[in-house]
Amino acid sequence: MEISLSLLIVLILILAAEFVNGWNDSANAIATVVSTRVLSPLVAVGMACLFNILGALSGTAVAATIGKGIINPEIVNLSTVAAGVLSVVLWGGFASWIGLPISISHSLIGGLAGAALGTGGIDALQWSGFRKVFLGIGFSTFLGFLGGLVLMALIYRLFAAFLPGTIRRVFGKLQLLSAAFMAFSHGSNDGQKFIGVFSLALLLGGVYSEFQVPLWVILLCAVTMGAGTSIGGMRVIKTMGLGLTKLEPVHGFAAETGAALTIEVASRLGIPLSTTHTIATSIMGVGATKRFSAVRWGVTRDIVTAWFLTFPLCAIIGWLVIQLLQLFS
Repeated sequence: MEISLSLLIVLILILAAEFVNGWNDSANAIATVVSTRVLSPLVAVGMACLFNILGALSGTAVAATIGKGIINPEIVNLSTVAAGVLSVVLWGGFASWIGLPISISHSLIGGLAGAALGTGGIDALQWSGFRKVFLGIGFSTFLGFLGGLVLMALIYRLFAAFLPGTIRRVFGKLQLLSAAFMAFSHGSNDGQKFIGVFSLALLLGGVYSEFQVPLWVILLCAVTMGAGTSIGGMRVIKTMGLGLTKLEPVHGFAAETGAALTIEVASRLGIPLSTTHTIATSIMGVGATKRFSAVRWGVTRDIVTAWFLTFPLCAIIGWLVIQLLQLFS
């Protein structure tokens, strides 16, 4: 297998974006389990790292959607991919540094879309893939909220007769399972996105003659994401776990389980969604079962504003970078 210098640079950029993915989205898997003090940050990060990797190894449906369903491989080139993932590194790295949870998924898709438009115009986009992206927005926003809301309401009904101390002990143990499930589901969806882009780069770079997802690519990207997760992202964890609403283990269990179930369904259908949106809206749904004012809507407003900014901002960055690359080439 011969890899050119230009392809090597693009692959390194993809791995850098995958690292940022693990860095920012580490909060998705462990924010609640840390904020409820069920696990220490160090142990929680280690667990998230392991289950993120296992999740990324669990399938390739989302990788295929991202790798060959968003931009047209026959029109774009390696510069397009480089510009797209660079937008993730820049915006995702900045957001992680200031503690702002964003959608790395929308960063990637927006960056690739902007770069593709700059490369080959509207024909470089594949609208069948974007339909799945828009469906994923519905999954992450509405099903995430409903998942947390319904599960929390059900738990309230089933455990109404139990003492608060008993509930805390029971769900303190159950939250270990829900946090692991959340980390696994994150890997199964978010982890696969950069696996798909990596595989697309290998196709464009002439390593393979058709799109495929080899095992070594899955392992390399999964470990890179795990490395990003391992550095913690404690600022993002504080925003997600402490900023949205006050959480006890029972709330963390409901939020994580509701979000993880939603993400897993989407992963098996090949639907790329935002795990950040899903866990955040699930936490909001859990908070809303206590009382509507239990959700800190000021923090929510800041997070939602970042969500709306992410796609167009990364699309603009991707478009600008591809223009610069074309100018200097």
